Amino acid sequence: MSVQQKSRGFTLLEVMLAMTLLSIMVVLLFTTLAICAESWNKGENKIAQVNEKAVVYRFFKRHLPAIKPLWDDFSNDERVFSFQGQSDNFQFVSVFPASSGRKGLHIFEVALDKAEKTTIKVLLKPFYPSAEQGQQWQEETVILLENVAEFELSYFDKKKTGSWQANWQDKKYLPELIKINIVQSDESYWPEMIFALKIKAKNTNINQDKLG
Repeated sequence: MSVQQKSRGFTLLEVMLAMTLLSIMVVLLFTTLAICAESWNKGENKIAQVNEKAVVYRFFKRHLPAIKPLWDDFSNDERVFSFQGQSDNFQFVSVFPASSGRKGLHIFEVALDKAEKTTIKVLLKPFYPSAEQGQQWQEETVILLENVAEFELSYFDKKKTGSWQANWQDKKYLPELIKINIVQSDESYWPEMIFALKIKAKNTNINQDKLG
């Protein structure tokens, strides 16, 4: 065999075959990377959803059992009981943990945003004006949950009817239980949440000195 024959290059067929194999390998590699990235994103989204549900559950778990059965004696309007509830919103009086920096009793108004109807918001305001606040009512609105399709509340009235009620207004005592149902736009699973209230209502005036 001559030197000229030994030094000849690849044929066109061999080059095309090599390029085809390389293309297949690149496609398989990018497909695998895309699948891994999609799985990663799904995992992160799932973790975010679980964390979101945990935050909402902890909010209700922390504040609902600590609801105070008080009367509003500080406004110029007619004296009303602090707890009022409907099928899509409710208000109650509770306290923050000491670590939050918020002192005293606060009114929590939890409801779907009236304009968007897809966001659960919480309006916070002091239950009564204090000297530290210069006799000013300071309000703050925070978003509890977004992308909400349904927000349904019901209240268990053991005292009179022994059944669940969709409306709890103009009563002089707290419900025994509060049931909360949430459905989000992505239809992700939300367990039914039921919370027991620990304190019985007292039909008495509030002494402002005791609350300070």
